[in-house]
Amino acid sequence: MIIYGVALLSICTLVGLFVGDLLGVLLGVPSNVGGVGIAMILLIFGGSYLSKRGLLAGKTEQGIEFWSAIYIPIVVAMAAQQNVLGALSSGPVAILAGLAAVTLSFALVPVLDRLGRKDEVAAEPGAKPAAPVATPATSSAQR
Repeated sequence: MIIYGVALLSICTLVGLFVGDLLGVLLGVPSNVGGVGIAMILLIFGGSYLSKRGLLAGKTEQGIEFWSAIYIPIVVAMAAQQNVLGALSSGPVAILAGLAAVTLSFALVPVLDRLGRKDEVAAEPGAKPAAPVATPATSSAQR
């Protein structure tokens, strides 16, 4: 049922927000630190775990897909609530953290691409490599 997918999302959101608030307290920041991101990571791993064990029905996955489709607007709305000016005026830590996150994300793109390609090759064990394309020995200018 679709409601189970929404329930899984709700549980992940509550846990993520709790962990984000806990991180904020531990870091001395009066704010939630990464709660929505933690929730989405929990949803990805939880959904993958349940799917591999055959515990997610098609309707349940539809509930998760529905909320995944509107995830970006939710994050944009939540980010709009943050006090960006206050974070920037409190020191260079916010700028350094943002730059580090963007740099790390860009650096991981080729790694993830290679991992994806290995899975594609492993998925087709009986496939033969493509034959090399024959090229003429002489060019038309040499004739």
